[in-house]
Amino acid sequence: MLYFISGASRSGKSIVAKKMANVKRIPYLSLDWIMMGFTHGIPKYGVHDLLFPDVIARKLWSFLKAMCESMLIAEEDCIIEGEALLPELLIELIEKYPDDTKACFIGFIHVNIDQKVEDIRRFSLEKNDWMEDKSDTYVREHVINMIAHSKMIKTACEDQKIHYFDTSNDFEAAIDKILDFLSSEN
Repeated sequence: MLYFISGASRSGKSIVAKKMANVKRIPYLSLDWIMMGFTHGIPKYGVHDLLFPDVIARKLWSFLKAMCESMLIAEEDCIIEGEALLPELLIELIEKYPDDTKACFIGFIHVNIDQKVEDIRRFSLEKNDWMEDKSDTYVREHVINMIAHSKMIKTACEDQKIHYFDTSNDFEAAIDKILDFLSSEN
């Protein structure tokens, strides 16, 4: 079974992936690691961390799709987490492998921007967080961009009938709902 957890930056994707990995006792793969491999290892492909998430997703899709199909054929279990997926692309795998895939997208549309910036600041105090050295202006702009990205993803999820969860309010309860959905048998 492949579990796909995607959506906006700072929405809780990594938290969900790590908790699911512990519950299911299976590995998880961050698409950020793959994207940074392209950024620093093979820059000629034009995939890099300064692109918007939807651009990265489109550039990486043929690679990710082939990788995931290989994992599905080999019957490997894994949690795949990161921004570099879009509902309109991922639906290909979900429809082809309905019994072996489970997916959700996470965002924050109704978040208080100032509170989100404060939460990011508090969270980025943890080890090796890429936001720790960013200015408040940068973090604020990032939040605004991710609200717009969340709106786009929510609409695409509705079109593709893929589950979307919003972590704008009561973050912990939203994370629990996402875990319940991913852990359920249906």
